[in-house]
Amino acid sequence: MIRFRERLFKDAYAQEFSVSKILHEHSTGHHHLIIFENELFGRVMALDGIIQTTEKDEFIYHEMLAHVPLFARGDASDVLVIGGGDGGILREVVKHPEVKRIVHVEIDKAVVEMSRKYLPNHSAGAFDDPRVELVISDGLDYVQNTDRKFDVIISDSTDPEGPGEALFTKAFYQGCHRCLSDRGVLVTQNGVCFLQLDEVKTTAKHLKEIFKDSHFFSAAVPTYIGGIMAFGWATDDRTLRKVPQAEIARRVDKIGIKTRYYNAGIHNASFALPQYVIDAIK
Repeated sequence: MIRFRERLFKDAYAQEFSVSKILHEHSTGHHHLIIFENELFGRVMALDGIIQTTEKDEFIYHEMLAHVPLFARGDASDVLVIGGGDGGILREVVKHPEVKRIVHVEIDKAVVEMSRKYLPNHSAGAFDDPRVELVISDGLDYVQNTDRKFDVIISDSTDPEGPGEALFTKAFYQGCHRCLSDRGVLVTQNGVCFLQLDEVKTTAKHLKEIFKDSHFFSAAVPTYIGGIMAFGWATDDRTLRKVPQAEIARRVDKIGIKTRYYNAGIHNASFALPQYVIDAIK
C-alpha cells in the first residue's frame, strides 16, 4: 500500500497516511500539490509534503478562522481572504449576510482549480457567490498596494516556508494594518504552538509593534499534529476581543448559522491560552 509521510518536522516527528487512491499530483510552479484518498480522513490535500486540509476535520479550522473575527465585529461588510485556495474559509464567510464584498487573494490558481474539482465540499459553491472577487496574486503585494479598506482580513496561509513565508513578515502585517478599516480585525494561521512556538513568538512581536491589541486564540485540529492550532488576532479596537458571550450568542442566533464546531462558548473560551504560550508572547 502507498503511504504518505508528512515532512513538516522532517525526520524528528511525523504523521503518516495510507493512500487508497491518488486523485491528482503535479508541480504547480509554486508548490508540489497532491490530493489523495484516505480511509479515515477522506480526501486529503498536501502542498510541498505538508498536509493542508482533509475532508474529515477541515470544518474546525475554517469555522474558527472565519467566525471568530466576523462575529466579534458583527457588522463587517468588506472581507479580505488571503490564501485558502481550497475555499473552506470562503464557504464560511459567505454565510454572513452582512458581508457585502469579499476579495479572495490566492497566489496559486491551480490550488483553487484542483480544490474545486477534487474537494468541492470545501467551497460548496462559494467561489460562485456574486459577492466574491477572486484575485490570483501575491498576498504581500496585494496588501501593500491596494487602495481598498477591509473590516476583516483572514490570512489562511501555508506554513512559513516557500510562498507562505512572506505572510509571516512584519511587512505583511504592516500592509494588512494599512488596508484595515476603523475597528478592523486581522486573523492569521499561526501553526501548532507546542511545536512551532518560535513562529508564535515572532508573530506576537510584530503584531505588538503595529496594532493596539494583539493576542491569539486556538482550536485543536486533528491533522495539524502536535497540539492546539494557534490563530493570530490583531486590531486597534481593544473591545472586540472582549465581546460578552451572550452578545456573541445573540449574533449567531440572529443569522441562524449552522456550524459543527464553533459556538459562542467556544468563541470566548478560545482566547484562553496555555501558560507556556502566555509566557512566550509577553
